[in-house]
Amino acid sequence: MRVFRAVLLGVLALCLMGAVPAPRQGGVAAPDLLVTDQASKRLLLLDRSRTTWDPAADPSVVRWAFSPVGDARYADLDPARSWVYPDEAKVRRHRGRTYVLTTASFGFAAVVEYPSGRRYWGDALAPGTIEVNPHSIELLPDGDVAVAGSTGDVVRLYAASQGAADVPFVSYPLDDAHGLQWDTRREVLWALGGDRLVALKPGGTAARPTLTKTFETRLPGPHGHDLLQVAGRPDRLWVTTGSAVHQYVKSRDSFVQDFAGAAAISRPGVKAVGNDPTTGQVASTVPESGLEETWWTRKVTVHRPEGAEGAHHLVNGGIYKARWWLPSPP
Repeated sequence: MRVFRAVLLGVLALCLMGAVPAPRQGGVAAPDLLVTDQASKRLLLLDRSRTTWDPAADPSVVRWAFSPVGDARYADLDPARSWVYPDEAKVRRHRGRTYVLTTASFGFAAVVEYPSGRRYWGDALAPGTIEVNPHSIELLPDGDVAVAGSTGDVVRLYAASQGAADVPFVSYPLDDAHGLQWDTRREVLWALGGDRLVALKPGGTAARPTLTKTFETRLPGPHGHDLLQVAGRPDRLWVTTGSAVHQYVKSRDSFVQDFAGAAAISRPGVKAVGNDPTTGQVASTVPESGLEETWWTRKVTVHRPEGAEGAHHLVNGGIYKARWWLPSPP
């Protein structure tokens, strides 16, 4: 009983400090990992229990894969040109179904039903170019879809609830727009730009949406990149810049590094970061040298609450982002 009480007090202390939630007892495993593999031009849902992923030698490591190339359901989006450098993948629940949200640098953006691959919505933004460079995507509760374009300096909100293609959209200018995250409690869309984080309020109707800025705050450093809800901590967002990883405390308008493992997690060039609330583990990706592209890695680093660090390796991969498979409502 004394040991249990001590452990419980330790967990509570970590939570009060803003730490990533500690793992539950009983050996609960972390979820699988969804990665954007630019080398194979696929999204891959990979088996978390394997430390080495070699799909060519052992296809069973891949739980699910997606590519629109050659898929008639996405032919109008010209994926041969637009599906180049997939750079975002998120999983969401909406009206009883599971969807994977994805973008690619050369213009592709879509919401894909899992596991069927059926198209909920899609668009090609200046396909074959990086004129817009879609970099993140979010599904709103009403079924509309937001897309952030980094080179296009824009956040678009599409009336995706009205159809799978050719729907109206509204644009909000945001320099170097890189990240999007819906906030269920505040009912705003958080958008991450190169030097600021803004809260956008959707308005109008589902068929004719509007976006209005209600709040903005400057980042603690330049080159904002990844934005994600801290799982299990509704008042916090993961925010990466070119040099560090922070958590943003919404109620205090404050960027902090008081989370467990911050010294190892916060480093330059982090492309994606997120926590699993059940185990307390944090997954992140950082580019490696010597690969075909300077922003690629073959490794997903996993930081554990007790300070240990592990990794998963994708043989011949070109990973940009990795996300825990945590289906959640927008």
